[in-house]
Amino acid sequence: MSNSGIVRVGISGWTYPPWRGVFFPKKLAHNRELEFASNTFRTIEINGTFYSLQRPSTFQVWADRTPEDFVFSVKASRYVTHMRRLREIEVPLANFFASGILKLGDKLGPILWQFPPNFKYSPALLDDFLRLLPKNTGEAVRLGKQHDARVDGRSFLETDRNRRLRHAIEIRHASFVVPQFIALLRKYKVALVCADAVEWPRLMDVTSDFIYCRLHGSKELYASGYGNKAIEQWAQRVTTWATGGDAKDGDFASTKKAAKRKTRDVYVYFDNDAKVRAPRDAKKLQARIAELLS
Repeated sequence: MSNSGIVRVGISGWTYPPWRGVFFPKKLAHNRELEFASNTFRTIEINGTFYSLQRPSTFQVWADRTPEDFVFSVKASRYVTHMRRLREIEVPLANFFASGILKLGDKLGPILWQFPPNFKYSPALLDDFLRLLPKNTGEAVRLGKQHDARVDGRSFLETDRNRRLRHAIEIRHASFVVPQFIALLRKYKVALVCADAVEWPRLMDVTSDFIYCRLHGSKELYASGYGNKAIEQWAQRVTTWATGGDAKDGDFASTKKAAKRKTRDVYVYFDNDAKVRAPRDAKKLQARIAELLS
């Protein structure tokens, strides 16, 4: 199975005190935790960007402390998704893209847009939102220039070359489980997050040329670990996606399959952080996928 897309398995966040002395070596300086984690995994999901606008200097530090082939995914601002609920968001979007994420350069991976559990599917609202999302870094620069005073004096709007931007949407309400939603994501080439959780739909519809998975813990949200059987199931799914196929054992909102591809890139993030399960499970899945693709 050497003919596959790039598979990156990682963790959601990296600053968790219970990990110190367990996943992280004892006496490792806190400011070296990202360096250690990024040399263990090929990708990490940034959580801090969800809660507040970061600064360009912060993104620069994150870029400098990670290996050359490393990629971050960036969790987009909850101000857009949870507070504004996708309404009147042109300026909030501009603030987010002006806040410094372009400092990551080649290390900027997918941007994750997580919707709240009580947010229902609205075709027109979602279409407007997807139309606003920049498709590349050049569009992100142009959008970011519309920022307001919140990022005055602390913005970064440069790109050394025009890179494609990848977007992924995580839904948490059953109203999204309709074929029209899948068709809309395919229209804009936005990935549907395959979220493994107890309370939300776990859809495996392929809507873009990449796959984005978030493994929250299928028995207890943010806490359940993944045993050998579950790791094997996810390893099989990931290798199927990476080699251009569709998962056979999941739930789907649409009977229409995605266009055939030889390969797809796959991003998988463990978000079951209780008792250091996330890094342990991520290492197990990473190793098993490497075996299957060798």
